[in-house]
Amino acid sequence: MLSMATPAPIRTAALLAAGLLLLAACGEGGNTGAADGKKAEGFPLTLKNCGRTVTVKAPPQQAVSVDQGSTEILLSLGLADRLAGTATWSDPVMKGLEKANAGVERISENRPSSEKVVDKEPDFLSASFASTLAKGGVAPREQFEKLGVPTYVSPADCVGKDNSGGGDGARTAPLTMDSVYTEVRELSQVFDVPERGDALVKKLRARVEKATDGIDASDTSLLYWFSDSKAPYLAGCCGAPGVITKELGAKNVFDDTHDEWPQISWETVADRNPDVLVIGDLSRTMQTAESAEKKIEFLESNPVTKTMDAVKNRRYVLLSGQAMNPTIRTVEGLERVAAGLRDFGLAG
Repeated sequence: MLSMATPAPIRTAALLAAGLLLLAACGEGGNTGAADGKKAEGFPLTLKNCGRTVTVKAPPQQAVSVDQGSTEILLSLGLADRLAGTATWSDPVMKGLEKANAGVERISENRPSSEKVVDKEPDFLSASFASTLAKGGVAPREQFEKLGVPTYVSPADCVGKDNSGGGDGARTAPLTMDSVYTEVRELSQVFDVPERGDALVKKLRARVEKATDGIDASDTSLLYWFSDSKAPYLAGCCGAPGVITKELGAKNVFDDTHDEWPQISWETVADRNPDVLVIGDLSRTMQTAESAEKKIEFLESNPVTKTMDAVKNRRYVLLSGQAMNPTIRTVEGLERVAAGLRDFGLAG
């Protein structure tokens, strides 16, 4: 799900122009990306990304990642030393990346202003969500491109997805892990470390295979709750939770909606009475009931939800927010849901 942060103010045309002059000045005779000063092989690199043509002149040395999911991919690729800043965090960093993450400046917990991003003099900008680099987000992609800064958005948020409406968009085709693997490989190519991308994808594929080996949850129904108790954001059919559900052979009780994170009444939830509740355990404080503790407290005290079978039997699986987004941590989500269903005796 998107960060749901209050949109930051967009830099004025005059300030953007000033940023353009600054970045252009910094770029003259700048780093070519090769340690010996020679031009890196395969660059300039051009790729198609979310309906745009992106050209990267040299492997980035001072990139900014404005969404946590994108940042964790770059950290997993061993690129902390080439990150000038990160932003928009909903959870603690993925296990194993704590040391690498500690050395990267967090310019904002939520969506940063365009001023903060430009101040880092980035040579590349990456995001997990199309809305982050759009009007109402940090700034539209074209504004950064005018500054000579190439931008990249996760294919998982635009391939087979319509972001033209309100909310978090709607899936026109089910998400698959292939979109996430594409992001890993393309970012590794941008930073000229393709072998690291291949190795990471291989590792993720192996984890998926291990988590789903021999499992059958075809008689089990799931509900995914990301955030907010007043008007809860629940997973539709075909985003990252859809990947998890399909891999396990289970059923999402809201697989009849293609909206990424529709807001649905608790009365409707109780009527569908899922077997298991997959609960987002977020560390941010932007919505009501962000943490799993607050969510469970609500479920067990609300007169509508406390009579549900999953609540009465405390069949809860807790996931980080990033594990419910289309990121490399979707694999983490799959592993935890699979383990939970086995613990509950609901999966063969």
